[in-house]
Amino acid sequence: MNLNRRSFLEAGAAFAAGQLVKAAPNERITVGHIGAGARAHELMQAVMANPNTEIVGVVDAYTGRVERAIDRTNGRAKAYATHHDLLADKSIDAVVIATPDHWHKQIILEALRAGKDVYSEKPMTYRSAEGVEIIEVARQTGRVVQVGSQGMSSKAQQTAKEWIKSGKLGKITLIRASYNRNTAEGAWLYPIPPDASPKTVNWEMFLGPAPKRPFNLERFFRWRCYSDYSGGIATDLFVHLCTTIHYLMDAKMPARAMAMGQLYRWKESRDVPDTLNAILEYPEGFTVSLSSTFNNEFSQEAGFQILGTEGTLVMGFGGVTFHPEAVVSDNRWIVESWPKALEDAYYRDPKVIAAEVEPAKNFKRPEPETYKDDDTDPTIGHFGHFFESVRTRKPYWEDAAAGHHAAACAHLINLSAKQRKMTEWDFTRDDIRS
Repeated sequence: MNLNRRSFLEAGAAFAAGQLVKAAPNERITVGHIGAGARAHELMQAVMANPNTEIVGVVDAYTGRVERAIDRTNGRAKAYATHHDLLADKSIDAVVIATPDHWHKQIILEALRAGKDVYSEKPMTYRSAEGVEIIEVARQTGRVVQVGSQGMSSKAQQTAKEWIKSGKLGKITLIRASYNRNTAEGAWLYPIPPDASPKTVNWEMFLGPAPKRPFNLERFFRWRCYSDYSGGIATDLFVHLCTTIHYLMDAKMPARAMAMGQLYRWKESRDVPDTLNAILEYPEGFTVSLSSTFNNEFSQEAGFQILGTEGTLVMGFGGVTFHPEAVVSDNRWIVESWPKALEDAYYRDPKVIAAEVEPAKNFKRPEPETYKDDDTDPTIGHFGHFFESVRTRKPYWEDAAAGHHAAACAHLINLSAKQRKMTEWDFTRDDIRS
């Protein structure tokens, strides 16, 4: 699993009735990119690494990004003035939505209603309730929705899921996951292009449904730092962790959450915490502890631990390791407080000899088992699943429902931290309990 990077949806009634597949197995899929920031350019390279795909359109509120995106496609992509213009182009089969979070719902719904299949960067939603509407519109239109937490498209996570399902870990009751950073870049204080100005940045396009504010380059290029456009650590980082947990554990949503977060260090150009901790309780029978700070990078290599009665899975950069439990009972420190005759009798008991004495005498710590992932960027494979879904109309695991629940975990955490109290999930309404 790559920790630093970034429920199948049923086909709609039209497809169930036998509508033709939109793209034949070897037919080219045309792609439009809505949003062309730094992550979007990585997504573009992943798209182009998949055969029989072509990026034909791009739109962004900063002209420099559009210029570079067109250059990246060797001039083949066309610049569109707005996302409305791009969605109106009937020659475009699918769109990649890589805008700030506050735009996701509106553009996803418009794209679905325009007949486009959608790959949306995480988090799928800016507010929890938006997910239910997206799921319903995807169902009504019969379009594919895939969300961009790419971890489960890595062989490492797929291997971890197989090990868990096989019972290798025994009963899992606790998961720990962290996502730490200690640089200005890691805290989203990105460099701002020197040509950025009201002439090259369309401020109104960026704001869209967000509160109206004066032109501000920090808000535009560092939007993850502001709650007007982002949910901060929870929606940018914890959403990856929750996606992985749901995938590995076949879980839907935590029943409740408790969280605390503060802004301790990066206090300029920001109004979201730089340190956040949360505890999630799942009805499937396990608890999750999530933590993140932008003030220390320790433990990144072992940032994901799944603890079971028979062993522990540790996922870090590029692989997963299983550590078998090495449990030997030793009651000597207790029994030595008994009368000597009772102590001697205890250790003559055949059951005690079999359960304690012999295992301790023959103890040997078992060797861990490691699966090393290859160097393939899982984002490339994640797009491979998306394009296969476009062709076959059989969406991948991370559909609109999975995207809704992963993002909702983040919203549940943020609400708890903000209100300083426990928050709960309403499984009937599929939304946060009000």
